[in-house]
Parts: sequence; structure tokens; C-alpha cells
Amino acid sequence: MPEDTRLPIHAVLPDLKAALRTGSNAVLVAPPGAGKTTAVAPALLGEEWCEGEILLLSPRRVAARAAAERMAAMLGEKPGETVGYLTRLDSRRSAKTRITVLTEAIFVNRIVADPELSGVSAVLFDEAHERHLDSDFGLALALETQGVLREDLRLLVMSATLDGERFASLMDRCAVIESEGRSHPLRIAWLGSSGVDRFEDSMADAVARAWRDEEGDILAFLPGVREIERVRERLEPRLREAVILPLHGQVDPGAQRAAIRRDPQGRRRIVLATAIAETSLTLDGVTVVVDGGLSRRAEYDRAAGGNRLVTVQASQASATQRAGRAARQAPGVAYRLWAEAAHAGRPAFEPPEIATSDLAPLVLTLARWGESEPANLRWLDPPPAASLATAREELRSLGALDADGRITADGEAMAQLPLEPSGAAMVLFGARHGCAQRAAQAVLLLQERGLGGRGEDLEARLSRWRGDRGPRAEASRKLAARWAKAAEKLVECDAGQSDLPLAVILAAGRPGFVAKRRDASGEDWLAANGRGYRLDPASPVARAEYCVIGDAQGSAQGARITAAASLDEADLRQWFGERIELHRTLRWVGERVEARREERLGALVLSKGSDADPDIDAVQALLVDKALDKLRSDPGELVPAELLARARFAGVHGLSPEALQQGAELWLAPLLAGRRDLAIGRGKLVEAVLGMLDWEERQRLDKAAPREFASPAGTRHPIDYTGQDAPAVEVRVQALFGLDEHPMIGRTSLLLKLTSPAGRPVQATRDLPAFWRGSWADVRKDMKGRYPKHRWPEEPWTEAPSLKTKNAFSRGKG
Repeated sequence: MPEDTRLPIHAVLPDLKAALRTGSNAVLVAPPGAGKTTAVAPALLGEEWCEGEILLLSPRRVAARAAAERMAAMLGEKPGETVGYLTRLDSRRSAKTRITVLTEAIFVNRIVADPELSGVSAVLFDEAHERHLDSDFGLALALETQGVLREDLRLLVMSATLDGERFASLMDRCAVIESEGRSHPLRIAWLGSSGVDRFEDSMADAVARAWRDEEGDILAFLPGVREIERVRERLEPRLREAVILPLHGQVDPGAQRAAIRRDPQGRRRIVLATAIAETSLTLDGVTVVVDGGLSRRAEYDRAAGGNRLVTVQASQASATQRAGRAARQAPGVAYRLWAEAAHAGRPAFEPPEIATSDLAPLVLTLARWGESEPANLRWLDPPPAASLATAREELRSLGALDADGRITADGEAMAQLPLEPSGAAMVLFGARHGCAQRAAQAVLLLQERGLGGRGEDLEARLSRWRGDRGPRAEASRKLAARWAKAAEKLVECDAGQSDLPLAVILAAGRPGFVAKRRDASGEDWLAANGRGYRLDPASPVARAEYCVIGDAQGSAQGARITAAASLDEADLRQWFGERIELHRTLRWVGERVEARREERLGALVLSKGSDADPDIDAVQALLVDKALDKLRSDPGELVPAELLARARFAGVHGLSPEALQQGAELWLAPLLAGRRDLAIGRGKLVEAVLGMLDWEERQRLDKAAPREFASPAGTRHPIDYTGQDAPAVEVRVQALFGLDEHPMIGRTSLLLKLTSPAGRPVQATRDLPAFWRGSWADVRKDMKGRYPKHRWPEEPWTEAPSLKTKNAFSRGKG
């Protein structure tokens, strides 16, 4: 090979080959531009151990196709001969293919379907430092296959950063080979940030400046498609002579190739790209990079139960990768839209996807693999326990796992489709009801941004997509048809429901995202998962009472709905009636039990009203609880306070508040049968409470704390045991004439509250003899003046008791 065509990787290929001859694993650390993506796999084809296929895993579809095309060109062939590729929307392979470049997700599906990896000699994990979930997962599965089934299988991890030792430790402390990169001078221009201009305006200004001051093609990094389009709109009127090309996952393959290769007419190009161009790809002719410093990634929001796109500062490692694009083929310059002093404050690396992603696909795949405990596999970073728990709950709601975490028949079917579990559930549901194609297209609409244009209304987008004759739309329809055909082979199909509503299909895979409108404008929505969402009131979906949310972006609280389909309540009840639960609730309102009934789908209340036939046991239990609350806070509010006071005075513990609480089911519950309130008659309450006492306790209560005091005059008066001066009795002083001993309750003096003939208080005493011989003289004078018709003797203890007037008393004696 001529020296000028040699890549830096060629210098270490002999060491790499030697490592794989003597061992099963190796790690190759090679910076961008070293040539590892295109040079390593062809170099291994001639090795004695390499009799089968080499799988080269690429993190992105664009990079997979570009790598295959470049390797094929190096061999003087077309893709699909010695070198082929396999992506979701495009593939080129044949019986001659020895090297297949495929995306990491497709590899995971392949190894699960064929754990032995029949006919495969080596698996190469390219750009492993990006730490995609499927890359980490694929490596864990490949190590399991190698350890149990295929000792001859070679595994090679290729990384652009110096974390090779971590990979080597994971892979049985295998050899680490390091390569130098191709070194071209690179200048960094720090533009800073005004903090005032819109991001798209600043990026457009920076690109225009680079166009004016530098030479060569320009590669600008933006966080997403929306920003790419906005910058493109700003640049086209300013730089009319420039060829401005977008590069992202929604661009069709032909346009992606145009962005990667030099312009055939020799014109300068401006490529506006997402992070898709950070690694693996070499863009011919690019010597200038303009880096906006932002990155957009999907993070799983466990609270909301879905992925959301977040825009963050790109890491230092990412900025290094981006800048390196400018110096791959010649000296270059990288413009950065932040200040040099702020660079150290950026995160060093992007977090591994396993720490931020939805792990439901991983858990389902592992269940199909036969491993219910992810910790038993070898991971660079283990899956977070909280994310695993959320994933298992989601899979159980879809019927993919049973209560013990084992895969079900439905789960087996879901796992055999190249889709995440919710999407697989939708397609299988559609297949069962004769509309697999419609269901597969619905899933693809959610996964492939831009299909069918923009807007929240998935029905409208589906209609537009079906009428689109562009190459990307055609390829997408073919892919959906393949999914539909695969699903129809897995389930029994009903040919009678070809027009199944799109929302019903969505709900089959996203039951927690059935949502109900909460206001008249259709702006606020509540989903069955309990989260709140917001929708543009101008959307056609906003007029519906119910919808199914296909996608939403933003924070868990008030996330913005970006894709949804309207749902009729009749369809909801028809297709998902088994998920609707009848909730009977009891509330304590205005000292009464109010019975309500609600139909609920998760957090959604579909209907509500009074419950005419509540559970009588539940009503009674609530009444008992409320009665116990009263017993705890103020026992006398429920049970006559004087009865409790008598029992306390007599030492009858069977009527203590504690005893009454413990025995409430015996004495209180029967009184509440058929009632809705606690307005129980006093007599029934007393009777029920006294029923708690045995014969001995009843005798002690009546003897030690009698209810009444019988006066010498024959009148009876209730004894008060409730006051601080208890026991006490209120009695007319005349009724005590003839009594010269103070009345006692056991050993306690009964407080006599003496009154006049009119019932007005006269005096209180606990020593009646002393009262007669002491202050009675003054009381007598007062009474004689007030009540002259009554008897007021000087020595009342010697008089006959009577409440009659003097004349009446005299007549009675006569």
C-alpha cells in the first residue's frame, strides 16, 4: 500500500490481528480519522479463524450505510457484494456478503433470535464510547453467547476515547491496542455567546462569517431538525451561491449521500447536521466546523411514563469529536459559540443511555433470552433498579410479563417484532383485528419524525403520508408492510375490522396515555397515567373529549402533546371495557355518609354519580370509624357523658373510652346497620353500652354510683358525676328537712346544691348538719322574706320534710 494512502490504523493492524489470533477479545482505541471504521473489518477477512461473516455495528443508519459504501468502493465493488449493510429502512446484502454493517438495535434482535450467531466469526462494536443502550446491551449478550455457546466468537470493541481499560476489564482483561490519529492542524475559534440573540440567528451569523473568512466546506452542528430548518431559512437569502444541505435521520438516503460527498460540480457546501455527524462519518471536503454547543437527546421520564427530548450543553468529549471533523482530511478550523473560559464547565462526557433510557425493551428482550435478572449479565454500567422496576410494570400492563416477571405468550410475540414493546403491542393488536398495516403505519409515524408532515393530529399525518410518493415515504411504507406481515404470522387474524380507529390502536400499546379533556378549549388534558398535558387549542384533536397521546415533549408536568389521535368514548368502552374499573367511594359530608360511584380508567373519571346501592358493610365500617374518632377526641359527644362519668367514679373499666373503642364492633356496629349517620337515639345508645357489662359490673355501677338521690321528701334527683365537684345533686332545701346526716356516695360526700322553692341556688354544702346549725339562720331570714307562704323552721333537722306551703302542709297533717 503506498505510504500516502495509508491510514494511521494500518500501523497497529498487525498487533490487532495477533491479539485476535491468541485471544477471543480485544479493544481498539483509535481517535477520529484513524480509519478504524473502514479498515479493520476488511483486514480481518483473511484471518484463519474468520471463515464466516463479520458484523460491524454502527450507532446510526447514516453512518452504517456510508461505512459500507466506502468499504465497498475501496474493494472496487458495489454495496451488497463483499460488503453490505442492514438498516431499518434500507439494506444491501447478498450470498457473497462477508462484512455486514448494521445498526446496534438490529444486532440485538439478531442475537436474541439466534444466540449462537450461526455463520458469524466476529462482532465489531464501533464507536462504543458513545454508550448507546443497544451497544451496551448487545455487548452484554455477545459476551454471554461467547461464554456459553461460542468460545470461537471474536469480539472487538472500538472506541475513540481512552476508556479502553474499562472495556478490557469487562471482556476478561483482554488486550488493548491504541492507534494514533491522522494529525492535521486544528484551530479553535471561540466566538462566545451574546446571551441576547436567538440561537438560530447566532448560528447563521457564525456560518456566514466562516463562509466569508475560511475556505473549504462547512459542517455546522445543531441540536435538531427544527433548528436546522430555521438556520437554513436564514442562510439561503444571505449566501445564494452556497449549496446548503441538511443531514439528519429524516433525510432520504440520496440526500444523505449528497451531504457526505463533495459537490460533483465543485461548489462549496454548507452541511447543517445533528449529532449524527459527530463520529464514524467522514464528510469529504469539510475543513470548517461551526459548533452551536447544544445537544438533544431522549431521556425517559419515569414520572410521565414516556421519553422526552431534552436540549443540553454538549459535553467536552462531544465538542472534541465535532471539532475533529474539520481536520480529518486537511488543516481545519472549528468555530465554537461559547467562550473558552466556559468550556471547563461543560460535562466531560455524555451520560450512558442505559442510565437515562426506557428499559422496557431491554427487560422484555432479556425475558425472551431467558434471563429475568439483568444483574447476571456483564455491563459496563448496570441498569438502574428504579428504571427496571418501571419497565417491568409497563410490560405487565401490556400483558408481556406475568406477575412473576416471566414472559407470556403475548410477550413472546411482541419480542419477535423489531419494535419496542408498546409499538409491538399496537401492531399485534391491529393484526388480530384485521388492520395490521394501519397499526404498523401508526407505529412508524411515532418513530420516524417528519413522516406525513407536522401537526399533532396523527390521523391527518397518516393520510398525508399515504399520499406522499417520495423515496423516504415509499421506503417507510414498505417497512410498515414488513412489520404487518410479520405480526400476522404471530397471531390469529380477524379480517373484519380494517377500519379500526387509529386511537384504539394507539391505546393498545399506550394504555396509560388515554387522555381526557379538562377544559372547554382543549388545552389542558389529564392522562390515565395521572399526568397533565397541554395541547395547542387550534389542533383538531382539541375538540375531542378523549384522545390517545402518541408523543409529548417537555417536563412531566404539563408536557406539550406533539402527536395524538381523537378517541370516541364509545370506542373506548367497546375495545377497552375490561380496563374500566368501577370505584365506589364513601365520603363523610355534613355528619353523614355520602356514597358515590365512579367509572375510572386509571386516573380518568369517565362517569360519576350517587351510589344508590353502596356496600352496607363499607358504610357501617366508615360510621364505626367516625364514631371511634369521636370516642377518641370527645367520648361524651357520642355516649352520654353522665354514664361515662358514673362508670369512671364507680371504677367500672368496662365503660372506659378505651374499652368502648376496643368493643365498638360488638356494641356500636349493630346500632349503625342501615344508617348513614350517627344520630342514634339516646336510649338505644345507653342500652347498647350497658350491654357491654356483665351482671357483677352492672351491680357495682348501680351501687357505687347510683343514678339518683332520693330525698326525705320522697323526690328523686339525678346525681351529676360529670363536673369537677362531682358527685353533686340539685335539690330544694325543704326536701331535706328532718335529715341530720349528710348523704354519702360510698365514702364520698354528695355535694348538695340547695335551691329555693323557685329553683334558684341558695347554697352548696358537703356538711348538712353544719349548714343547719350555721348559715341556715341567714338563709332562713332571706327565704322568709321571699317565700312567706312556705315553712322556714329554726331547727329544720327536727321538721318533717315537705315541699308544700304552710297551709297545704297544715291541711295535710290535719
